[in-house]
Amino acid sequence: MTQPVSIVGAGLSKFGRQPGVTGREMAVTAINNALADAGLSWPDVQVAFGGSDGSGLADTLVAELGFTGIPFTNVKNGCATGGSALFSAVNAVRAGAADIALAVGFDKHPRGAFNARPEEWGLPEGYGDAGLMVTTQFFGAKISRYMRLYDISADTLARVAEKAYRNGSLNPNAWRQEPMSAEAIATADMVNDPLTRYMFCSPGEGAAAIVVASPEALERIDRTPIHLRAISHRTRRFGSFEVFSPAIQGSGEPTSVSADAARAAFEQAGLAPSDVDVAQLQDTESGAEIMHMAECGFCEPGEQEEMIARGDTEIGGWIPINTDGGCIANGEPIGASGLRQVHEIVTQLRGEAGDRQVRGTPQVGFTHVYGAPGISACTVLTV
Repeated sequence: MTQPVSIVGAGLSKFGRQPGVTGREMAVTAINNALADAGLSWPDVQVAFGGSDGSGLADTLVAELGFTGIPFTNVKNGCATGGSALFSAVNAVRAGAADIALAVGFDKHPRGAFNARPEEWGLPEGYGDAGLMVTTQFFGAKISRYMRLYDISADTLARVAEKAYRNGSLNPNAWRQEPMSAEAIATADMVNDPLTRYMFCSPGEGAAAIVVASPEALERIDRTPIHLRAISHRTRRFGSFEVFSPAIQGSGEPTSVSADAARAAFEQAGLAPSDVDVAQLQDTESGAEIMHMAECGFCEPGEQEEMIARGDTEIGGWIPINTDGGCIANGEPIGASGLRQVHEIVTQLRGEAGDRQVRGTPQVGFTHVYGAPGISACTVLTV
């Protein structure tokens, strides 16, 4: 039986444009906030994992945090960087290598699209010359196919983004804190059909950190824990349709790395999607949230249209999704997104989300992150 692991601390920096503040400084802020949340200090941490896509090496943060000599491993895994760092921290505790471990993710991206280079992804140079390294094209192509197959309307794309901005307006750490109407979103400039500019998240700035502990450590930590019932991490299988790999191989419906990771997490937790009270799903753009609802098991493909129209995914709905505004309202600092999701679920399960707190007393939360070129990490958290 695996060693139980609990989350005892969660911290964020502010998200959004922060002139004069480096990604490293945001990371230190998030770590200090997570440690303060747990009632711990940096010397209490026995092992750490962290990463950034382009804002520096996480292990060098010891220059600001303190030279305690602990193992600190750098993680770089696209949008799943934060989730992968947490996966590593959890496994260190499970293995008995540490009683207290920390995961951190951070980034500070410039304005504009991500500038991925084909050679870094094992692709020929011509792939970039053809414009296939532009992520917006992939997302437009994937959701267009999905909408045709399952009768999803463009109005539903706009409603998803409208919810994100509304939830972001209730989140003091969010970048986008102004609500926006579905009509304004739907009629904005088209980026890649059918996705308009306000249906996308933007490369952003921010950091998040999580502290996990063993049962033995809990005895000396004065903080009510959130139990990490499961954490999974998967890479793509043959036949998938992914960022920087937009081709369907084989026959039939493409495989889904998100479905694989979610299924593994629920099996590990001994729970089902129907048990979840609040969820965070990767929403790089509106279509991603829609597809991930089905891929993670919260509905069948095509049911999203009616669910979203009914308000099922709103804060007051039966399955609130992205209560903090998700990537659309917070932006996407690549290294931080997965841990921001976990921070939000911890906040919701503690009943500390303020104006965006879901109804009742949520007992089970779920997070899902997806990244190029087909990686996914999921968690199941319980009180």
